[in-house]
Amino acid sequence: MPNSVNPDETPENTASESDRHHDDNFAKHASLTLPEQNMPDKIYLMPTTNRPFFPAQIQPLEFRHARWDETLKRVHQTPEKILGLSYIQDFHDHPIESSKFPIIGCAVKVHNIVEVNDQIQFIALGLKRFKIINWLRKAPPYLVQVEYPENPIEKADEIQAYTMALINAIKELLPLNPLYTEELKNYLNRFNPKDPSPLADFAAAITTAAAQDLQDVLDTIPLMRRMEKVLTLIKREKEVALLQHKITEEVNNQISKQQREFFLKEQLKIIQKELGLSKDDKTSELDKFKTRLKNKTLTEENTKKINQELEKFSLLELGSPEFSICRNYLDWITLLPWSQCSKDNLNLISARKILDQDHDGLHDVKDRIIEFLALGVYKKEISGSILLLSGPPGVGKTSIGKSVANALGRKFYRFSVGGMQDESEIKGHRRTYIGAMPGKLIQALKEVEISNPVIMLDEIDKMGQSYRGDPASALLEVLDPAQNVEFLDHYLDMRVDLSKVFFICTANQHDLIPSPLLDRMDIIRLSGYITQEKILIAKNHLWPDQLKKAGLTNKQIVISDAGLKQIIEGYARESGVRHLEKLLARIIRKSVVKILKKPTLKIIINIKNLIDYIGEPYFKNEKAINAVGVITGLAWTSMGGDTLPIEASCVHKKSAGLKLTGKLGDVMKESAEIAYSYIMSTTKKYDIPQHFFEDAFIHLHVPEGATPKDGPSAGVTMASTLLSLAKKRKPRHLAMTGELTLTGKVLPVGGIREKVIAAKRNGVKELILPKANQRDYNELPIYIKQDMKIHFADHFKDVASKLFK
Repeated sequence: MPNSVNPDETPENTASESDRHHDDNFAKHASLTLPEQNMPDKIYLMPTTNRPFFPAQIQPLEFRHARWDETLKRVHQTPEKILGLSYIQDFHDHPIESSKFPIIGCAVKVHNIVEVNDQIQFIALGLKRFKIINWLRKAPPYLVQVEYPENPIEKADEIQAYTMALINAIKELLPLNPLYTEELKNYLNRFNPKDPSPLADFAAAITTAAAQDLQDVLDTIPLMRRMEKVLTLIKREKEVALLQHKITEEVNNQISKQQREFFLKEQLKIIQKELGLSKDDKTSELDKFKTRLKNKTLTEENTKKINQELEKFSLLELGSPEFSICRNYLDWITLLPWSQCSKDNLNLISARKILDQDHDGLHDVKDRIIEFLALGVYKKEISGSILLLSGPPGVGKTSIGKSVANALGRKFYRFSVGGMQDESEIKGHRRTYIGAMPGKLIQALKEVEISNPVIMLDEIDKMGQSYRGDPASALLEVLDPAQNVEFLDHYLDMRVDLSKVFFICTANQHDLIPSPLLDRMDIIRLSGYITQEKILIAKNHLWPDQLKKAGLTNKQIVISDAGLKQIIEGYARESGVRHLEKLLARIIRKSVVKILKKPTLKIIINIKNLIDYIGEPYFKNEKAINAVGVITGLAWTSMGGDTLPIEASCVHKKSAGLKLTGKLGDVMKESAEIAYSYIMSTTKKYDIPQHFFEDAFIHLHVPEGATPKDGPSAGVTMASTLLSLAKKRKPRHLAMTGELTLTGKVLPVGGIREKVIAAKRNGVKELILPKANQRDYNELPIYIKQDMKIHFADHFKDVASKLFK
């Protein structure tokens, strides 16, 4: 509505649109106002915030009960029930300062006060302008002393001319907005031709002019000047209404045009169909499916199956429930890359270059991959293969898979099978189920659009089982080169050739993979990185990547080689580089904070200021404990290799016995008991005091008691610990691994690579390994064996001969 008044919107009062048109009966009796001489000279005051209120208006208003209840109660108690309304542009403070109230306002008579929830509603009948001459109360309820300005006497002819101009302007405005008609009808019931002042106020009230312009009209007492201002507002309102009317007509014409075009196109479709000049939706779909199959080579059996489905689809009605099921099925079948393969890059030099660019270190892994590719180069074709990359987290298993795809020039698709419990994820759902879909492998072929991609099955050692089947068993067909030539997906119910797919699986612990599945894979172990390799990775990959992510350059932030080495040895000793990457990202973030404060600052990270960025080191450069009854063992975990000191102490000599602590598993407990029995039975052989074990109560402990420990590789270390304790001799600075029998035979263990790397990482250069593991050690890369002194033991006597200085 043009003259809607929202007196106290900011938080005070709002008038609903439905209340804007009051009853005709009220309008007829509204002229029964107070005689001029009965207007009070003291009135209570309330603010309006949306627009000023005019003497010619009748408007329902709404105010907040909590703020203005007392004011309206006092107004209601007065005999005249007169209230002053003053426009205030905006306010948030309560009470309002008196200086914010304009001098000129509108006196209204209050009718029908009603309380609704926390609001007070009433109908305001505009009477006369008032002028504040004195403040009697400057806090709610506001009370002021006022006078009522009179219009000065002006020339009647000029006034009449302005009146006619205003009436004509209002008449021109009426056809453009029907809402004005209702307002004018209410006003004419009270209009007095001899008094044109209300006409000017009414004309101003029905416009959508700015509140400040309306206040300017309210402040203008001389009638002629007021009419001039109102005429300007009316003409501006007319221009806006004309523009709005034009826009509405254009929108309606556009809608009518679109509707007309729609009906004509529908009619044209029907005519063309009757004349055989066009195809319906079903025919178009059939043509699309057949076009997709043109350049694809299918087996005779699959071709027959697809033709049957196409024929069935052509007979189905569009509204049939089977129609969408059949259409989706054909959509999947025709989008698969039947026998369409990408051309392999059979250049070994290029493949090696790509592997070296993407990864530092892992030379043995790269050699294995190159050997694998070399066979395909010799045959001029790389057939489907299954590799398993096994190693601790953060050593680059997934990125190596991507590099293999880049080296071959094939598309790469990765999905994780970790936590997968439904075999339908692999082999698809049967079409009888609602929302059925093919398995992940078929989805992969559809996305890459070739039959020979590199598909990575991530976290294959973490698959689960449930009542919905065993995904690991479903993978037996997928990863068997003899069976995946005719892989059967339950949704397609057709044989799909997966023999050209290069499968790369990743796992942290390959011993968790079921044996039948593991037997189908060629295992490549990624044991982890030594310090020198981590420094290269950080310099060539991790640090540049972090700078690029942050939008920085190596001129703004520089990190020294010594600083990198300190981060690796003091904060990130794990096998992978994931934690190292997080630490570098933390350094970047803290550096950015400093650069924002001083943009010209160049930051250099070195050993001296490293603590300011990532705190105190987690690992101290402490020498391994070299004392009587303390031997350093070597352990393998899913996170890589680690050193594990084992301690033994004689508690008392009152009774013989053995106490084990350190949260040891059953296997380690048995190893400790075997070591104890063996050493106790060979006291003469190793020059142990004759009665030591007869009355010594021995406590054997593996530190970090909160961490569970188990595995068959601690027997030799425990026996050496007991031997050192019994002979009271300090052992040499070395580490060892191996299992022990009751006869003293040293048995081979696993994880030699990881254990040697862990020893080298922790500064232990001399190791004792089982003789049977010499082959595993000889296969290690030269850079790992460098500076290492290894003793191979077939019997515990070989260990004892190297144990002491």
